[in-house]
Amino acid sequence: MGTAIVSLIVIIIAIYLLSIVTDEFFITSLDQISNRWKLPSNVAGASLMAMGSSAPELAIALLALFKDGGENSDVGIGTIVGSAVFNILVITGVSALARPARVTWRVVVRDVVIYVASIGLLLLTFSDGTITILEALAFLVMYGVYIFILFQWKASEEEFEEEVVEVEETQEGGGLYHTVTSGVTKVIGLLMGDAKKSYIRAFLVSILFIAVISWFLVEYAVQFAEALHIPPVVVALTILAAGTSVPDLIASVVVARQGRGEMAVANAVGSNIFDILVGLGLPWAIAIIVLGRTVQVGTEGLLSSTVVLLGTVILLFVFLTTGRLLSRKEGWFLLASYLAYALWVWLGG
Repeated sequence: MGTAIVSLIVIIIAIYLLSIVTDEFFITSLDQISNRWKLPSNVAGASLMAMGSSAPELAIALLALFKDGGENSDVGIGTIVGSAVFNILVITGVSALARPARVTWRVVVRDVVIYVASIGLLLLTFSDGTITILEALAFLVMYGVYIFILFQWKASEEEFEEEVVEVEETQEGGGLYHTVTSGVTKVIGLLMGDAKKSYIRAFLVSILFIAVISWFLVEYAVQFAEALHIPPVVVALTILAAGTSVPDLIASVVVARQGRGEMAVANAVGSNIFDILVGLGLPWAIAIIVLGRTVQVGTEGLLSSTVVLLGTVILLFVFLTTGRLLSRKEGWFLLASYLAYALWVWLGG
């Protein structure tokens, strides 16, 4: 039990540090890069900003493939699948509780259709537990198609700028937590520099920090699971997935309270598209090229969760199309669904 407690404490601290590095430095540096490249707002949001918010999951998935010869590759996949379930059920659910959201067909049709196609590709890939280079590239190609669609889709530049402001507002606050976080941020900033001015330096150092912290997360998630005699994928699907998604949850609640519930829904779905297509496709492609062979993934416990993931997006689609309003009652139902899912994963594990 002592090992489990120590491992859990390390996981909590690692997630806390990861949220600071990602939100304060990595995403800020990516924001500056997107401005320098003069990317359209919808493309920047779906690519660089999605990369920023999904960097922890991406790093965990990549490290899990190479750690111990890929023995715990399902930890990385589980974190991404679990994070996707969390985003749809918890982030959209809490956002609806903060303020009911009215949505347009732009969100429902464009992002949800691409998201369902992504889940379908994931289910097809999981069918034999073997990942080939063609399957890995298919994920990346589909994401490229998504970006192309965004380029063709008319979107307001102001929407992206307001999103950045709202995310930054979540950093305001008082009390002990804010004081400690402010101090930790300043210490990390000594190595990062000013993310707005020295954005290249902050970008590179952030990647190093994220990689190191993610290694600790994978290592201690496995130790925590072994101490409790449960599969590591159970920890990945719940604790790691929820922990790495908390910053997105906080930002989405602030956006929802401002009457931008549609943006919170769009961010949750868009982030999931990146998580699945790039967060899995890129690590798989790198691993196959480096190892010179196909990648074997343990799909036990993942296939059923992926089917659940498909069910969550269908549920969300139904809610969004009934009057195009995500109500508080529906928000409570989404949260209850996540609680049921988490219990099912743990009891099944």
